[in-house]
Amino acid sequence: MAKEFWIGDIKSGSYDGEEVELKGWIHRTRGSNKIRFVVVRDSTGTVQCVAKRDSLSEQDFQRISEALIESSVVVRGIVQATDREHGHEIQVTHATVIGPVNPERPFPITESAMVEADGGETEFLLDNRHLYLRTGRMTTMLKIRSSVFGAIHSYFRDRDFIEYQAPNFVSGAVEGGSTLFEVPYFGRKAYLTQSWQLYAEAAMPALERLYTMAPSFRAEKSRTRRHLTEFWHAEMEIAWASNDDVMEHGEGVVRHIANTILEDRESELENLGRDLETIGRFADSDYPRMRYDEAVETLQSKGVEIEWGQDLDYSKEKILTEDFEVPHFLTHYPRIAKPFYHRPDPDDPKYVLCHDLLAPEGYGEIIGGGERTWSEDEILERIGEEDTPTEPYEFYIDIRRYGGVPHGGFGLGVDRVCTWLAGAEHIREAIPFPRDSRRVTP
Repeated sequence: MAKEFWIGDIKSGSYDGEEVELKGWIHRTRGSNKIRFVVVRDSTGTVQCVAKRDSLSEQDFQRISEALIESSVVVRGIVQATDREHGHEIQVTHATVIGPVNPERPFPITESAMVEADGGETEFLLDNRHLYLRTGRMTTMLKIRSSVFGAIHSYFRDRDFIEYQAPNFVSGAVEGGSTLFEVPYFGRKAYLTQSWQLYAEAAMPALERLYTMAPSFRAEKSRTRRHLTEFWHAEMEIAWASNDDVMEHGEGVVRHIANTILEDRESELENLGRDLETIGRFADSDYPRMRYDEAVETLQSKGVEIEWGQDLDYSKEKILTEDFEVPHFLTHYPRIAKPFYHRPDPDDPKYVLCHDLLAPEGYGEIIGGGERTWSEDEILERIGEEDTPTEPYEFYIDIRRYGGVPHGGFGLGVDRVCTWLAGAEHIREAIPFPRDSRRVTP
C-alpha cells in the first residue's frame, strides 16, 4: 500500500521511484483525452501529476479529467525526477475525486483576478476572502504570520515572562475615548478593550514579568495601509523597569522575530520577493534612538508642517522612516501629547518617559510603550490634567496606593510587524479576515 506523503516531502528527492499517496486540491489542470497534467497542491506546496489514459482505469481517468480547479483529490503514483522546472512529478496509477467542484459554479479566484490585484487586494478578493485564503500568496502570508506569533511567545517565555490574560469587556479607555467600541452590557455601557495594559498593571505586583497575545479593538475610521479595527496585540509589562529597560525588550523581540522568520520561512520570504539581506539587517543591527524634538526638526527640514507638541501621525512617520535602514526608537514625547499613564520625565516634566519603535521603509510605528506613572500623587495629577473621571480607574489607582513600584511595558502590533517583514503593501494582506471601518464580512 502506498504511503501517504506531503508534497513538500516529495520535492526533497528522497523518494524518487517510490509509490506515494497525496491528498490535496487541484491547482491547475490541462491536457487531452489521452493525458492530463494535473497540478495538485497541499499546505506544503504543489506538484505536477501526470495521468495517462492507458495507466489508469477508465473511470479514474474520466473523473480526474473532468475535475475542476479546487476539487479535492487523492492521488497515488510513482515519484519521478524530471528536468522540468518543478523537479519532480507523479506518474499517476490511481486517482479519486473526493470533493468535486460544480461546473456551473467554478472557483471564482481566477488567474485574471490575481493579475488585476497585482500582489494587492481588490474588493472582489476581499469579498471572497474565505476562498482567497487558498491562494499561494495568502498561504505564504499565513505561514509567516504563524512564525511571528511563535517567535513572540518564545522570546518572552525564554526570559521567564508569564503569559497572562485580561478581559475584553472594559469600563474605561486606555487610548482616546473616541476610538472605543461601545457595546450594551445588561443595561450598562461597556467597551471592547483597546489594550491589555491597565489590567496587566494590576497583575504586575504578583507576576512582575508578564505578557499577552490577544486581540484589541479600536474604532478608528482611518483607511491607511496599517489600520484595522480589530488587530492582534503583543503586550508586556515588567516591574522595577525604566523606559530604557522596556526598549531593550522591544528591540529584542523584534530582532528575535526577524531571526526566526529568516530561519523558518526563507523560501516564503523569497516567494514574496523580500530581500533576505534586508531582513538580516533588521535581525542583527542595533536600533538607534531619537528624541521627539530631533524628529520634529528632521520633519521640518523636509518641509513638513508640524508644531512642537503634536503627536506624529502616520503621514509624518512615513516620511521620517523612508530614510531608515533599520527600526528607530522615538523617545521623550511632550507630556501634552500622551495619555495619563505615561510617567513625566523627572529631569524635565514637560516630556514623558515613553517610546515608539518605527519600522523603516515607510511602515511607521510597530511598538508603543514606556515607563508608567507609578505613584498615587502622580497618577491623580495626570488624570486630573485630562479631566478624566477617576471612577472607572479606581482599581488602577489602587495599584499605586498599595506598594507602587517603577514599572513599564509596551504594545506591539503583530499584524503591522507581519506586514512590514513580509514587505506587503497593506495590513489587510497579513491577517486572514481583516476588519476595518467598511468591512465586517466575510
